[in-house]
Amino acid sequence: MITLGIDPGTALLGYGVIAGDQEPRLLDFGVVATQPDRPMPDRLVDLFDRTTELLDEHRPDVLAVEQLFFARNVTTAIAVGQARGVVLLAAARAGVPVVEYSPSEVKHAVVGYGKADKRQMQEMVRLILGLAQAPQPDDAADALAVALCHAQTAPFLARAAAADDR
Repeated sequence: MITLGIDPGTALLGYGVIAGDQEPRLLDFGVVATQPDRPMPDRLVDLFDRTTELLDEHRPDVLAVEQLFFARNVTTAIAVGQARGVVLLAAARAGVPVVEYSPSEVKHAVVGYGKADKRQMQEMVRLILGLAQAPQPDDAADALAVALCHAQTAPFLARAAAADDR
């Protein structure tokens, strides 16, 4: 199974691609940066185009994305929502199924604690993938964490669905 994890944002959209579930291995990670001086519609086109390229390049079986977490900053939440929409559209156009996880689900799956901090998350991503250092920038590490969350959750979900079919 190839999973493309996405940490949506309009300034930086993090992505991480892993293969496997029980013993995941890193295929690719990075960020898509948009120019802050460009109009938002143009930035969203850039995000759509680059996400489409990632989907074409890696041919993932699933795209895992973090659910929108609304905290204090409404402007940030709206921008992240726009980026998520573009990612969901690109996945739908490519025929790639999408799964969504809350920030606490990602933290729980990767660290074992739903309120883990960013440093703990990055260190566990590093350890699980056998990397010499934590992936940078943070957005890419977060995207890898979302992908790892799905890789660790998917086998359980598949077994549960099979049990329901009986």
